[in-house]
Amino acid sequence: MTDFIRFPGGKAKALTFSYDDGVREDIQLVEILKKHGMHGTFNVNAGLCGASVAHLTEKEVQALYLPAGQELSCHMLTHPFPTRLTAPRLVYEITEDRRRLEALTDGIVCGMAYPYGDYNAETIALLKAAGITYARTTRSTERFSLPENFLELHPTCHHNNERLFDLADTFFAAQPDEGAHGRDPLLFYVWGHAYEFPRDNNWERIERFCEKTAGHDDVWYATNGEICAYVTAARGLQFSLDGTMVHNPSALDVWIDHAKRLYHIPAGATVKL
Repeated sequence: MTDFIRFPGGKAKALTFSYDDGVREDIQLVEILKKHGMHGTFNVNAGLCGASVAHLTEKEVQALYLPAGQELSCHMLTHPFPTRLTAPRLVYEITEDRRRLEALTDGIVCGMAYPYGDYNAETIALLKAAGITYARTTRSTERFSLPENFLELHPTCHHNNERLFDLADTFFAAQPDEGAHGRDPLLFYVWGHAYEFPRDNNWERIERFCEKTAGHDDVWYATNGEICAYVTAARGLQFSLDGTMVHNPSALDVWIDHAKRLYHIPAGATVKL
């Protein structure tokens, strides 16, 4: 019998955002997300903070993201092409970016977005060694599947994708709990750069998207890191040999769909199915 992950509260859908570079336009984007109850992840190059008028300073980074319910994540120290670096330099770009961001936030930073979407097997291995638990690519899938490997976290689409609103309609029309097959949870993942909105004169696009997608009771609005941590916990559930019991060794409460019934497995608990 197959068990399907459900998000917190038993929800079958989640929506998240990811924006790169720590640019000044993030200020307006954060306000839009906050207004609509959305949560996203902002990927910052610590070595470029305040490097130009386009980039937020360290103090602005401290004041902007976390207080507004957003997540801060790595984007490597100086926005290099990862696959063009020597291994020692790549290690430095990853770890120094993480170290500085953690010092800024006084918290753990364990996510990343690949600069230029550039990575290979060596990049993934070094990220894992550096304690990075998820990393976003730029390979839009136009799908809502959970990643098999969170170090290759492919987004659904860029905010300028011509099918953005059609994809939203498909996402909300889907009924994972009612299908006999393919009842996996759905993740709608939007990415981009906030500086693209004034460049393309389309701030109204993200505003309209947030208005359309906000406030749905069956959707979990979460950061990349929250989704990664939750799915990792759900995938780590331990089942008895006969499938009649499940144990949750993690520190997060988890929900699953088992035999078309919703089960809540509290952190550290064992539940009869």
